[in-house]
Amino acid sequence: MELIQENPDLSAYLAADEVIDHRHPLVCATAARLARKAEDSYAYARLAFEYVRDAVTHSQDAGDPRVTWRASDVLEKATGICHAKAHALAALLRAEDIPTALCYQRFAHDAGDGHALHGLVAVRFGGAWHRQDPRGNKPGVDARFSLAGERLAFVPDPAAGESDHPVLYAAPHPAVLSALKAARDRPSLWRTLPSAL
Repeated sequence: MELIQENPDLSAYLAADEVIDHRHPLVCATAARLARKAEDSYAYARLAFEYVRDAVTHSQDAGDPRVTWRASDVLEKATGICHAKAHALAALLRAEDIPTALCYQRFAHDAGDGHALHGLVAVRFGGAWHRQDPRGNKPGVDARFSLAGERLAFVPDPAAGESDHPVLYAAPHPAVLSALKAARDRPSLWRTLPSAL
């Protein structure tokens, strides 16, 4: 699949905003702590990915009803759904000048009643974009940081109406962000997350 930049200006994928708030002191401190352990930007990106994947729980897996969406809040509360974790990883990567996009996949609900969007990121290294999924591993899910072939949490099944979206967004898709901001808790969020872009 060919990944398509929504914005041709690469600097858009380094920008800070209310969601990817990589100038926030907590984001800066976390990035600095991880950067001290990395010998180069590739090693930093892997460490940031593993930190968000492993140290920030997926709220569904953990049974945590809280909804987070701003990167600094995700890091402070150490929980969030896939979209929130993608925002946190994007902020950590952009804090170290690594162009990072938000991207989406569409999957069938586990209960078989409709579809929902799944959020992940793409990082730019060596003149190419590489998708990464920090949602968190569990039995049956083994996502890894990789620039040599995707190691995502899930692979869409077209027969089930599942798909990859090729567009790389510089900011969260408005439909996803609106649902996150409006949700009073995770169960209510599950009812309002968009099923398509």
